[in-house]
Amino acid sequence: MFKINYNYIKIIGLIVLVSFLFAFSNLRNKTRKVSEPNITFLGENKLFITDANVSKLLIVNQEPVSEQPKEIIDLNKLESALKSNPMIKQAEVFMSVNGALSAEIEQKRPIARVHTNASYYIDDEGGYMPLSYNYAARVPLVTGNIEKNKLETVFQFAKTVDEDDFLKKHIIEIRQNDDNTIDFKIRKCDFTVHVGTLKQLKKKMNNFKAFYQKALKDQVLDHYSKVNLKFDKQVICTKK
Repeated sequence: MFKINYNYIKIIGLIVLVSFLFAFSNLRNKTRKVSEPNITFLGENKLFITDANVSKLLIVNQEPVSEQPKEIIDLNKLESALKSNPMIKQAEVFMSVNGALSAEIEQKRPIARVHTNASYYIDDEGGYMPLSYNYAARVPLVTGNIEKNKLETVFQFAKTVDEDDFLKKHIIEIRQNDDNTIDFKIRKCDFTVHVGTLKQLKKKMNNFKAFYQKALKDQVLDHYSKVNLKFDKQVICTKK
């Protein structure tokens, strides 16, 4: 007489039940709707682009990413969309198992503002950064002969200014001349400072600091119309 092995039946039943629960859970997870994105701005620069601006970039099939099925979300495409914004330096998008979407944004940092027939910022890596409707950075203006695809000279000078507390406090305008030499103006003074080329720039700027401190002490800063740093061993001043 054939004897039924109930242990085998129990095992098969258990396998079927587990498979059904796994399939059901997987289907439910795929159709789970994505929540409103949680946006975090990294670093100090949180002023130029807002949460609303970022949310508008997080779209799938021309619709906001929130309330869309989790299974159709491509995190790489969302990251690429964020990085395409010229205000954003770096972006990372990730999603939890329950459909909570998060985005971490690092904004670009401007160090100078070009003010010619076109207006835009130069960021701290020498790249183009558009002006923001949300905030205007207090950085030196850049004037003169400027081309968007030839920013290296003015960037190197602006970077030197940005990295020096004294220069950052005092320099308000940087001018690039037709021959690629650099002039600048400082706060509360009428004279123009001619740097020339960027050769021996550190030494030239140290010479300027020494001149400024001496002229400030002697109360003669307003006696000059031009200060020439072109020669790295001396400062030549032209009186008004």
